[in-house]
Amino acid sequence: MSSDPTSAADPTSAADARRRVTELIRQARICMLTTIGVDGRMVSRPMALQEAEFDGDLWFFASADSPKVRQIRVNPEVNVAFSDQRHDAWVSVSGTAQEGYDRAKAEQLWNPLLKTWFPDGLDTPGLTLIKVHANSAEYWDSPGGAVVNLLGFARAAVTGRPPKAGENHEVSY
Repeated sequence: MSSDPTSAADPTSAADARRRVTELIRQARICMLTTIGVDGRMVSRPMALQEAEFDGDLWFFASADSPKVRQIRVNPEVNVAFSDQRHDAWVSVSGTAQEGYDRAKAEQLWNPLLKTWFPDGLDTPGLTLIKVHANSAEYWDSPGGAVVNLLGFARAAVTGRPPKAGENHEVSY
C-alpha cells in the first residue's frame, strides 16, 4: 500500500483497510462526535482526537459535567466523523463510548494546547476522558483530489453517467 495520503489504494485485506482508516484519521485529527440526547435526537460537536494511533479506540478529553458526557452515560452508542478536505477523504466510526478518568492515560495523552479548555492542566476539576471503542468504520477516499472530482461531476452532467466518486470501504473491528 502506498504511503501517499492522496492515493486511494484498494485494500486487499481487512488489515489494509484498517491501516487506511488509521492513516485517514491521523491526517484529519479534528472530528465531529455525535451522541444521542436524552430526548432521542442526535447531537454533534467538534472534538480534537488525542491519540492518532488508532487501534480501535479513540480518546478525547472532556468535562465530566458536559452534556456529551451525560449523554454517553445514558446511551453509549456514538459516531465519530472525520473529514480531511486536503486529501478528499472522510471516515465515519461507529462505536461505544465510556467516560472515566485514568491519570496515567491522561498523562500519556496530554497536549499543552489543551490548556485552552482545561486551564489547570491535568489537575483541572472535573477533567475526564472519553474512550470510543470502534465497532465499525467506513471511509471514502477520492483518488484524484477535488479538481478531478469536479471534472468528473462536469463530465457526468454532459454524459448523463454518474462520476467515479472514489473508493468506499467498510471495516469491522
